[in-house]
Amino acid sequence: MAKARTPRKKAAKKTVDTVVTFLEMTEAPHSHVHPPANIKVALIHVEQPPVHYYRYLYDGVGNGYKWVDRKKLSDAALAKEIHADGIEIFAAYVGGVPAGYFELDCRDSEEIWLAYFGLIPDFHGMGLGKWLLSEAISVAWTKQPKVLKVETCTLDGPRALPLYQRMGFVPYERKDKTMELL
Repeated sequence: MAKARTPRKKAAKKTVDTVVTFLEMTEAPHSHVHPPANIKVALIHVEQPPVHYYRYLYDGVGNGYKWVDRKKLSDAALAKEIHADGIEIFAAYVGGVPAGYFELDCRDSEEIWLAYFGLIPDFHGMGLGKWLLSEAISVAWTKQPKVLKVETCTLDGPRALPLYQRMGFVPYERKDKTMELL
């Protein structure tokens, strides 16, 4: 007689609660931030990046902040997202090493989103965040949108929201959100 198998229980999905703040900038700033003088930096427009390289940047920046949206995508689905017309990715290098990146969603020419932004933890505390954000803002405004938007949440670094505000973004909405983790 065959032994009856016990059905496996599905693991409960892990979630985390956060508060998302939506910010906007309706005119280009009048000042620009230069990189720290003692650091060799380069900003590269990454055109049609291989998925593995994009995942390296995404994971390097986002692992500590529970970034999961792009991790849930298959390689084919992710390639479709990052290679879409209107998506622009820029990588920051310090001494020849990837240090962070930003991604602009310019698919709506009037409303551009700073979709992803950040530094790899090895490069925190060097004064690069303000410079990289300034570069992202500058690139976005060359496209002459009516508004530049970004969102951040309480899972991001504690300096994220104040930095966005110092750089000219103004909060326009806050929402509670439960995020499903991997």
